Formats: sequence, C-alpha cells, structure tokens
Amino acid sequence: MGGGVLRGLDELLWVLRREGFSISTAQAIDVVGIVRLVGFEDPAVLRDAVGAVVVERRADQAHFGRVFAEFFAHGRAHPQDLWGKLRDRGFTLEELDALRQLLDGAAAQSGASGDAMGFAALLGGESELDQILMAAGIARALAPMSSALQTGYFTHQVLDQIGVPRAASALHRIRDALRDALGDERGKALADAVGEELARVRRRAREHVSDTLARRLREPAAGSRRHAEGVPFTALSAAEVDEVRRAVRALAERLRGAERVRRRHAARGRIDPHRTLRQSLRTGGVPFQPARRRRRRDKPRLMVLCDVSDSVRAASLFMLEFAHAAQDLFSGTRSFVFVSEIGETTRLFADQPVTAALGRVYSGGVVDTGHNSNYGRVLRAFEERVGGAVDRRTTIVILGDGRTNYFADEAGVIRRLRERARAVLWLCPEGQGTWGTGDSAMLRYAAAATKVLVARTAKELEVAAREVVARR
Repeated sequence: MGGGVLRGLDELLWVLRREGFSISTAQAIDVVGIVRLVGFEDPAVLRDAVGAVVVERRADQAHFGRVFAEFFAHGRAHPQDLWGKLRDRGFTLEELDALRQLLDGAAAQSGASGDAMGFAALLGGESELDQILMAAGIARALAPMSSALQTGYFTHQVLDQIGVPRAASALHRIRDALRDALGDERGKALADAVGEELARVRRRAREHVSDTLARRLREPAAGSRRHAEGVPFTALSAAEVDEVRRAVRALAERLRGAERVRRRHAARGRIDPHRTLRQSLRTGGVPFQPARRRRRRDKPRLMVLCDVSDSVRAASLFMLEFAHAAQDLFSGTRSFVFVSEIGETTRLFADQPVTAALGRVYSGGVVDTGHNSNYGRVLRAFEERVGGAVDRRTTIVILGDGRTNYFADEAGVIRRLRERARAVLWLCPEGQGTWGTGDSAMLRYAAAATKVLVARTAKELEVAAREVVARR
C-alpha cells in the first residue's frame, strides 16, 4: 500500500473523528488491514468494510455513510500538502524552491522557527491540521469558552497558538522578494495562492472552535435530559427558555416568602435577655414574661440598570423577569434599560404584566435596540438621573457584559456611586477568562464595583439574585 493511500486513509479517519466517531489506534490499524483486503474498486464494499470497524452503534450508521460519501465526493481521498497543491496549480519546482528558500530565510532572520515551518505544518493535509487543532494545548485554550458570542475571540487565540499570524507575517515580508525572483505576475500569483491556503486554515480553525462549543453544549444531555438551569443562556432552546423563566419566577416567590417570614419575626421583635432578667426580679427571678427588643430598620431600595443589546439579551431577559417579580422585596424599586441610550421601565413594570412589559422593551419601545452598547454615555446619564437619590439604603445592580465597543467606559461613575450606595453589584454574563479582552472593560468595572457576579446560567443567576437580596 503506497504512501498516498495511507495518507488518504489517515485523512478519512481524522474527518470521522472530527464528526464525533471515537477511533482508537487499534481501529485505525484494522482499517488499513481491511482496505488491503477489499481494495478501492467498489466504493460500497469499501464503505461497509470501514464502517464495520469504526461504527459502534446502529444509530451512527447513516451519519457514517454521509461523511464517507462527502469525503470521496469532494476529492479528499487524495490529499496533498501545500507543495502538492501548489504544483497542481501550475507552479514549477523552481518556483516552489524559491518560496521555500525565502521562508527559510525569513525564519532565520526573525529567529522564530514557526515562520519557516508554519506553512509546512499548518498548510499540510487536513489530517495534519486536525491533529494540531485537537492537541492538548488547543483544548486548554478553549476550556473557558461558554458562549457562541466568544467564537471570534477564541478563534484568534487558536490561530495565534498554531502560528498562523507568524505565517502570514512571513508571507507579507517575502511577497516583494517573490516578485523580484519570479517576476511580478508569477510572484504575485504564488503569494496569492499561499494566502488562499492561509485563509482556508483560518476558516477551519473557526469551524473547530464552533464545533467544540457545540459538543460541549450537548454534553450535559448525555444519556438523559439536560437541566436547563445549568445551560448557558445563549444555548437555551425555546422550551428551555420557558423552563428557566418559570424557575426565575419560582425563585422570586421563594424570596418573597422568606421576606414575609422575616417581617413577621421582625414585628414581634427579638428577645432582650438583659431586660428580661431585670423584669424577672419582680417574680422572684423567674422570667415569666420575656422582654422583646424591636429593631428599627429602614426598608432598602433597589435600582436595576440592564443592558438589553443583542449580545446580552438572553441574560437580561431573565434579570428583568426577576426584577419585575421581586419588586416588593425593596421599597422604591426603579429599573432602567439601555443600549446606546437609557430608558426607565419602573412605571412600565408596575402597570403591565411581565410578558407585555418585556415585549415592549425588546421591540424597541423604551430604547432603540438596534444600536451598539455605549456604556460611558449610559453611565453618565444614569448618574445624572439618579445620583442624587442614591444613599446607604440603595443597592444598585447593573447587568451587562462590559463590552464598550471601544467607547469611553466611565468606570469612575461606578466608583462614585459605590461610595454613596450600600453596594454596587455587577452581573456579568461572561466568565472571567474573557474580561479585558477586545473591547471588554470588565476588569476596570470590577475594580470600581463592590462585587462582580458571573451570571451565565439560571443557577448562577439564582446565586447572584440571593446575593442581591442579602445586601439589604
């Protein structure tokens, strides 16, 4: 069996692994042995023979057949590395040697081995690239990912780790040298061909990131129905959204019940042991009548400021649901929503049912939801509108991902409000691994706020809600 056939089988097995089939080294060896026996003359026989080794469940048989057919239909049964692809595009051995020498020279000049070897490793066959993407280092880099909104960021992380930026930098440096060595037309054509292969690697890396997230979101359902409370808001199905909304309302009811119990106890007051003992002197030291001490306590106030832009809509839906349901836990509860501008929803939530109120918010009836978030402008407007009413009874809750779209973040507003309020709590629907990346100002907001609570799932939102109530 020739090297080209082995490369083709290796390519097929890596495609199958990428599609979810668990293929061990022993199974791969068995596939090679079976192919030696049946050959390639009859595709149906070959498919059945390979399937007999790699397909372990009847339910996966149809999926295997589709992957197998697509693999051969797209000509991937005869994979090539970068140099083979360039030869097929009409470039001569002399032109490819010139490219190789220039890449080696660029690597020697920069001192980075990834420059010269990046093309050979990254732009080889699909199986080589898949093996790189499935390496342990890439898996660790993708471990913090929890939302489809993070795909772009983690794609850049993966590309940087496997050396694509270095390869692109090397190509940029040697483009003019290729034109000098091969002429304007051939040099430009060769550089453009390599650039197209780099673009293919970028696309494949993004697919790998998306596939990894999709598999991760499916894992909780292994063998049983997944619990919606533990699923990231961005991955909830329509039925699960309703389930989580019911859970949020139930949480609010539990908190309201606990508050009613607390008020009854507070109305009776706590036993004052010193007064009880003094009073017992009249009855020979026997405390027949306990004396109670009533504590005067001003009812706390709550202000909620919620980002309703597309990037955090799933999380803000549940936060506003909770704010609407739990208003009687605080006196003078005021709620606001924002994207680029701020709008107050206090009266809307008081006058309308929660479904109608939220429908108006997300249809753009309060603020224009088609703009990009502008945290700096919103925080300044929020301070101007409510800053004078904030005192030590006030808890301020802000929900948002802190992604400023590169506008001013105005973290100083949060710091000034914290100095006047009981607490400023920030609920963030992104994990700490993404804070400070790209346009995220969460590290500055975290330093200015009393506390930041991660709220990516219903369970985390419940923890955050209980923290809010505990701050009263």
